[in-house]
Amino acid sequence: MRILYGVQATGNGHITRARVLLPALQAAGAEVDVLFSGRPRERLFNMEPFGRYTHRRGLTFITEAGRVKWWQTLLQNRPVELMRDIRALDVRGYDLVLSDFEPVTAWAARRAAVPSLGIAHQYAFLYPIPGTGFSPWLKPSIRLFAPVDEAVGLHWSAFNAPILPPMIEPLTGQPSREADKVLVYLPFEARDEVVYWLSGLPKVRFRVYCNVDQPRTVDNVELLPFSRSGFQQDLYTCRGVIANAGFGLCSEAIQAGKNLLVKPLSGQLEQVSNAVVLEQMGLAQVMPRLGLDPIRHWLEQPAANPVPWPNVASTLARWILTGRQVPLEQLSRELWQDTRVPVITPA
Repeated sequence: MRILYGVQATGNGHITRARVLLPALQAAGAEVDVLFSGRPRERLFNMEPFGRYTHRRGLTFITEAGRVKWWQTLLQNRPVELMRDIRALDVRGYDLVLSDFEPVTAWAARRAAVPSLGIAHQYAFLYPIPGTGFSPWLKPSIRLFAPVDEAVGLHWSAFNAPILPPMIEPLTGQPSREADKVLVYLPFEARDEVVYWLSGLPKVRFRVYCNVDQPRTVDNVELLPFSRSGFQQDLYTCRGVIANAGFGLCSEAIQAGKNLLVKPLSGQLEQVSNAVVLEQMGLAQVMPRLGLDPIRHWLEQPAANPVPWPNVASTLARWILTGRQVPLEQLSRELWQDTRVPVITPA
């Protein structure tokens, strides 16, 4: 089977999924080409596992100080260039276009009538999910952004729907816990504000991954350039994780048994809903805004227990390569049956 795999690169969670699913597809016998969009090519890092991948501008969103700036987002995105890229992308030689919420490949497949399959956290929101409130525009916008013939949603619970568990790399080895070390990833927040609040807790060593060229230290706060290997090492050895409410990192932290404190990106419904779900499931604490009190309270909590996720990537790869003969509902039931997470249902 020849597959074109489109990956939305706005957030690292999509790329993290691709790092797991791509080798699973190749091991199952597929020939896979990968296309990334949503982030400038020069801002992608540690991309060696993807070989000679393709890049397009795609669509993204603009943030400032922890909030989505919708007007700037509309101005920065270029619909004419997007349409030109969709028309120029020839997908007729592929048996399947696989989209992790990536619009160029999804729309090119729709335009050429090539079979398409979506696998992403965003597709879970085609079903009722806690924290979404009354959002009549949500499902149409998901279908409009990256339309696919069949959509597979990923989440921390099935919510009585054919949703699959998170697709991340299985644990290798036993995570440890350095009592004074906290991993921080808040890319949508103002860096100076992050440093200001964290420096108010001098007994804790905060490892902050952000957009810097070289490591530097401000009091008890270590600022580090983006690095997949360094980040994973800190994740395995830290006491806990402070992050925005993105799906990928939260899934990794939960699996590693790390205490999790999330600050959802204001104006981004996916992250607002993620925070609600995490809090309802008892998997994280939530702070609506940065501050000393919520961080101090979080640091006083007992250590979390690891929650291993099943090997979703290998299961999906086999399912895809055998023609998706098993209904998605059955696949969902089989993957969730041995997963130890609290079961919640949407209101």
